Amino acid sequence: MNIKPLLKKLLKCSFTFLVFMTLFLGNTLYAQGGSTISGVVTEASGGPLPGVNILEKGTNNGASTDFDGNFTIKVSNSNAILVISYLGFETQEINVAGKTSLNVVLKANLEALDEIVVIGYGSTRKSDLTGSVVSVGGDDLKKQSVSNVAEALQGRMAGVQVTSSEGSPDAEIKIRIRGGGSLTQDSSPLIIVDGFPVNSMSDVSPADIENITVLKDASSTAIYGSRGANGVIIITTKSGIDGKIQVNFNTFYGVSKIAKTIDVQEPEDFVKWQYEYALLDNPDDLDSYEKYFGQWQDYDQYAGMIGNNWQKQIYGEMGEVLSNDLGIRGGSEKINFNFNYARYDAKTIMLGSDFKRDNLSLALKSKASEKIDLSFTIRYSDTEINGGGANEQNEVSSADARLRHSVGYSPIPLPGLTTTNTDEALSSYLVNPFVAVDDNQRKKLRKNYNVLGSFSWKIIENLQFKTDLGLDNYSNLDYRFYGRSTYYASNRPAAENQGLPSLLFSDEKRERFRNANTFNFDFNKILDEKHSLKVLLGEEMIVSKTNDVTTEIQGFPKFFDFDTSRNLTSQGVPISVDNYYSPDDKLLSFFGRVNYSYKDRYLLTATYRADGSSKFLGDNRWGYFPSAALAWKMKEEDFLKDVSWVNSLKLRLSYGQAGNNNIPSGQTVQNFESKTTTYINGVSNYWAASNTLANPDLKWETTITQNLGIDFDLLDRRISGSLEAYKNVTQDLLINFPTPGTGYVSQYRNMGETQNTGIEASLNVRAIEKEDYGLNFSFNIGFNKNRINSLGVMDDFGQNTNWASTQIGNDYVINVGQPIGLMYGYESDGRYEVSDFDFDSGTGTYTLKSGVVDNAAVIGAVMPGSMKLKDIDGDGLVTVDDNTIIGDSNPTHTGGFVINANAYGFDLSAAFNWSVGNDVYNANKIEFTTSNQNGQYRNLSTIMADGSRWTNLDPASGQLVTDPAQLTALNANTTMWSPYMSRFVFSDWAVEDGSFLRLNTITLGYTAPESIVSKIGVSKLRFYATANNVFIITNYTGLDPEVSTRRKTPLTPGVDYSPFPRSRSIVFGLNLNF
Repeated sequence: MNIKPLLKKLLKCSFTFLVFMTLFLGNTLYAQGGSTISGVVTEASGGPLPGVNILEKGTNNGASTDFDGNFTIKVSNSNAILVISYLGFETQEINVAGKTSLNVVLKANLEALDEIVVIGYGSTRKSDLTGSVVSVGGDDLKKQSVSNVAEALQGRMAGVQVTSSEGSPDAEIKIRIRGGGSLTQDSSPLIIVDGFPVNSMSDVSPADIENITVLKDASSTAIYGSRGANGVIIITTKSGIDGKIQVNFNTFYGVSKIAKTIDVQEPEDFVKWQYEYALLDNPDDLDSYEKYFGQWQDYDQYAGMIGNNWQKQIYGEMGEVLSNDLGIRGGSEKINFNFNYARYDAKTIMLGSDFKRDNLSLALKSKASEKIDLSFTIRYSDTEINGGGANEQNEVSSADARLRHSVGYSPIPLPGLTTTNTDEALSSYLVNPFVAVDDNQRKKLRKNYNVLGSFSWKIIENLQFKTDLGLDNYSNLDYRFYGRSTYYASNRPAAENQGLPSLLFSDEKRERFRNANTFNFDFNKILDEKHSLKVLLGEEMIVSKTNDVTTEIQGFPKFFDFDTSRNLTSQGVPISVDNYYSPDDKLLSFFGRVNYSYKDRYLLTATYRADGSSKFLGDNRWGYFPSAALAWKMKEEDFLKDVSWVNSLKLRLSYGQAGNNNIPSGQTVQNFESKTTTYINGVSNYWAASNTLANPDLKWETTITQNLGIDFDLLDRRISGSLEAYKNVTQDLLINFPTPGTGYVSQYRNMGETQNTGIEASLNVRAIEKEDYGLNFSFNIGFNKNRINSLGVMDDFGQNTNWASTQIGNDYVINVGQPIGLMYGYESDGRYEVSDFDFDSGTGTYTLKSGVVDNAAVIGAVMPGSMKLKDIDGDGLVTVDDNTIIGDSNPTHTGGFVINANAYGFDLSAAFNWSVGNDVYNANKIEFTTSNQNGQYRNLSTIMADGSRWTNLDPASGQLVTDPAQLTALNANTTMWSPYMSRFVFSDWAVEDGSFLRLNTITLGYTAPESIVSKIGVSKLRFYATANNVFIITNYTGLDPEVSTRRKTPLTPGVDYSPFPRSRSIVFGLNLNF
């Protein structure tokens, strides 16, 4: 379907709304004879209420109370009615006839204090929830200066695990709700913004968010049917308000520095190892050492020399961030609006790296009549990422990952080797870190606009109809440049293009159209007061279109840089042009929900949804997803009514099903993709090839959820919280199954079953509540246990992270009966000692003793000091058959806690998060402690420092030691094996406990007294300072335990390889309202 005309119509509607709003708000003339009314608004105890809304009924004339509860308003006529409203209090209407001053006492509204929570296709009181739902307000999010709003959720919700893959501003943010259920497919939750599904939170400005709600169990997610299997995150953006126009301006500026670096050898130790490496490699030819370092007798010249810290030079930039956002909202009873513009501009800690984002949104609401409401929203996001600001997780080769160059590069200049002239680089892909930055560039230009409109009609008193229309347009231009020094450029298939710059370009365009129609029936005024019944019926249609164009151009002139290659593409050789139009992804749904309560004590929620997806065929096209939930407000029973310290106590029980069709379109039918090959006989050849191995039997992946929970409020609501237990079973897993020998890499199939069980708890404590000061805490913890119940016809299969190319095989394993994310490798047994060998004094050679395990098949030639591995199968040899499970990336529990305090205008908040029991695969540790066949001239970490590592070198003579007694004495105090081996080896030595406790943010703010700032027309002025990533307590030796690079598949979490390092920052900000 052509949706461009619809977009034009929606834009015309927006223009009409804007003109109407301008004319309406511009009408500020009042009839002659109006009067001025002044007064004070207080609560029942006599305390003043600041910020109370005062609105002249039927107009847009409004005011608000100051810090002392005082207000003044000029009304249009002597019979005007003032509407006085304040959150948590009952609204009053007062006729001002014959009055010039008012003393208003507002009465607390207990129902209003019962938080309204957004749920699927509606909202409800928190006390009426029957499912597992948590939420966080926009005010809490604003306190955190983040580039991606998902980061602000870390540690704030039980059962919601938020992990950043690395430290770049565009790093992948992984969100898992109760572990997620899918195996090879993404287990990310469905994200809904103002009713519209989006792919990421990254394009939503934190300043524009009113609240975020997370739906965790199937009774609450089943209303979303096929898309709710992994949970649902609902983001509600700010809307207009009635009354006086409010202007909010927020700004912050911050600086950042790298939080931690990898410790590497200083020049003296580096040179000493280079000499020993040369001896071990070929004792009769030391030319590889002497041409760069001189004679061994000159070694003393390197003593005390300070080395070049390449990590500080590449990642040691002073990062800067400047964020500004402006919000304007206001209106009248008839129409209101909210406008927001936000600009986020960051220069990261990495050389030549930056991140920019602009967000623009406008929301209009109009009450056209007593029965008709209209709304219109448009959002636009424009993001630009340059250099290292783009995450590195999809590197074609790990050899081009930037961190490895700044760690492994020589700490001292070596003429003809450490040079910026690529022609002189000699071995091991040893690339000057500055060259590595220039030769590995990326630019991403991401744009997204979203247009939403809704029409609501109150047909009769208890029946409301609502229709929503929406259009989402997303584009992502991604340029990737590989200069001459990169592994990618030097390994092109065509010999004539090898060692010459290459450019990869992709252009992804995605359009999504949504229409939803709902009927809401409210029978409360028809039924007896003991009964409450609400019914929702609805229909929804979503159509998505995707077009991907990818191009590779090789063989540019060797002096071309990124910008030149991008602007002069004709100077290269086009290798391929792939233009892929994904088959339309269409979803048609019908759904319903019933909410019933008896005596406001016994609650029932039942939902049913039918989804028809174009991704499946025939009888498999439709999926059906029911759910039911019960809740019992135990506090209303006689046995608890008189228990004064219990304010509320609710028991919840739910069961439901939700689906998942999160696979690419076109997997059930044969599709063809057009390509361009290289020139053949001077003619460019165009052709089309099949790109899928079709499976017409694919069907829905389904998650069945069971949940038991209890909610409580105690001691005058000073203590509140919840405790929940759940079990999620995901059946008919959609797995991308390898199909060797078919001409295709893989095929999607339904096979297997996973399970997640767990317990969650949250606790909120309002410890101190005084007029001038207060203190409160919030705490949450979640335990989740993951298990694979079935893999269809298989019992297990392996997965390779490929960080070490072919040197390491499958380093993850997926086993039935075990969790996802198991690390697979060898068990370390320390090192070989001299006593493990027989020594032949005649030849000076060592031979393994009988009965000593032989590692040669894994590490190469075995000698004293070599890495030693365990023989698991007991055959006397260590081979791939001795690989076993050596780590588990799944945490035992995760959680967080937040402390908030305030006193006399000052406010202090601190947010912590933790993870306990998860292992991290420290691949950096392996690479920077190994000198394999490509490892000469590369620096090592201080783990292999002189005095720690095994050595064969007699420093006095400069000769290798072969005598057993002398060799034993030489290494009496060393603990590590020799770095010299033929390849990288993954063992449990590189698997570390990734448990941590992090202070994410700490903020100190001061709000100026309103009695002072009101004199200059300001309603609120707050200054604050925030420190981010303040400290972390962990035993992990790598850069940061919260990491997951090399994640081309969800099956290999927890890998730490050449990540963009995290930074530590301090931010100074201002909040200004008027």
